[in-house]
Amino acid sequence: MKKIVWLSAISLVLFLLIHTTGCNSFASGKFKRIFIKQDTAIYLPQQYSTLLLDSNSLKKFIHKDTTLLPFEEDIVSFYLRRNYQLAWFTENELTNSASNFLSILQDYQDHFGDSTLLKPLHEKMFAPGLTENSFFNHNKEIQESLELALTTTFFKYANKVYSGTSSDPKDLEWYIPRNKKNYQILLDTLVTAPASYQIYEPVNDYYKSLKVALIQYREIEKKGGLPKISLDRKILKKGDSSEGVIAVEKYLKITKDYEGSDTISLFSDSLANAVRYFQQRVGLKETGIVDSITVAEMNESIQTRIKKIMLNMERLRWLPDATPDDYILVNIPEYRLHLFEEKKYLWSMNVVVGNQATATSVFKGNLSVVSFSPYWRVPESIIRNEILPQLKRNPFYLSQKNMEAVSSTGKPINTTGINWKKYNTGVPFVIRQKPGASNALGRVVFYFPNRFDIYMHDTPAKSFFNETNRAFSHGCIRLAEPKKLAEYLFRKDSTMTSEKISELMLAGTEKKISVKPSLPVFICYFTTWVDHDGKLNFRKDIYGLDAKLGKEVFGW
Repeated sequence: MKKIVWLSAISLVLFLLIHTTGCNSFASGKFKRIFIKQDTAIYLPQQYSTLLLDSNSLKKFIHKDTTLLPFEEDIVSFYLRRNYQLAWFTENELTNSASNFLSILQDYQDHFGDSTLLKPLHEKMFAPGLTENSFFNHNKEIQESLELALTTTFFKYANKVYSGTSSDPKDLEWYIPRNKKNYQILLDTLVTAPASYQIYEPVNDYYKSLKVALIQYREIEKKGGLPKISLDRKILKKGDSSEGVIAVEKYLKITKDYEGSDTISLFSDSLANAVRYFQQRVGLKETGIVDSITVAEMNESIQTRIKKIMLNMERLRWLPDATPDDYILVNIPEYRLHLFEEKKYLWSMNVVVGNQATATSVFKGNLSVVSFSPYWRVPESIIRNEILPQLKRNPFYLSQKNMEAVSSTGKPINTTGINWKKYNTGVPFVIRQKPGASNALGRVVFYFPNRFDIYMHDTPAKSFFNETNRAFSHGCIRLAEPKKLAEYLFRKDSTMTSEKISELMLAGTEKKISVKPSLPVFICYFTTWVDHDGKLNFRKDIYGLDAKLGKEVFGW
């Protein structure tokens, strides 16, 4: 059985930056800060979780660890308000908040070199014999131990980050409601709330932009919503004339994709451009033709669109107030990489992300090394599930795929005569693919160390970039224009010319070069957002994470 790790529940946060306002030792005495709490007026009677914590276990847990005594009042108050419901676990899995918080702790550790918060949690989650079965079969002792470890770590984290600053931290209830939220009341509150309500909302720019879009779409809903589009033919294209053209014009005017003043039944050039604009916003091929796929997107109800906006606003509760000046952002549902320099959008490129079975995780890292003409060290899961079955049928498979077996020290192993049939769960050596045109990583790899062992790389499989839906990889991120990124990273190094980079990519000998300073990389899951041009975008929930968040927060 798999051990309980946060990898089993993909984090839903857009991206997670650590507050850099301090890394102080624990404050002495009681933790007396005023917390910003969640607005409880938007709660339903429905409980957040059916799992309950024993109040006596809580007191024993706190008094067993003297470092928790300064936080006792806050911890006990948190659980009293929620009638001792568990905060970090549902009946079947870690909550979104748990995976978000664990990612923040990882970032904190990476930034400050302080492992005192994450390491104890890591040891608990990887404790010998601890499996998903033992937790989710309601082993109460294990449940309570992990639950309280997360809660107490949160208060320690808040004290470390906010100690000595004028800022007030947000209470756990601000992130983790004690009851399901009332969607309709929350929607109305967000749309009509006075300025005083802002204390209950995130302040980052991504949230603010989505709130403006929410207000606009709520107004559309009040005026009757969006018109239904039906076609009396397979497609509508430039030059066609029908009642369907008038309906499309009306729809695109309401969504502000079309600024034309005409409402005639002729499909004009300006209408074709408006259709392309709409298709771009929802992630379709920009044909300017109204086909069945475009109609399906147009016929998403205004209520569905509003709910998607609301879910992404909920995600942003864990997002801090500011972003770095320079960073890379990969948005998984969009299949795009975006580069920002001095807080301004510079350029973007297509990417291929993990399929559902190997879904790319959501996290932050720092791009610090570029490997030209790389070896590909094959992950154990691929060896077990894909390579071993091939070797059992064909013992020459490795050489045919330009692969080799090497010892832990990198020394090649002679595989002649190996009985591959005796291996089922793995092999006692490393299998790697040599540099070359067929290498799975292509000609260059970009490393940003992380616990998921995910990185960005070139690929010999270029055809995937032409697909609308690009979730094909084993979990890493394939780049459509890897050389462009390499040139950007080394733009200030006069020796790393475009020609030199091409030479290194084609050399056939691996060479690793450090990136100084390293560049933050954010792997995100955002199905609705307002982009740098002010366009409201929608994408498919390719991993089902919107559905998971909706069930967890709103009980849908």
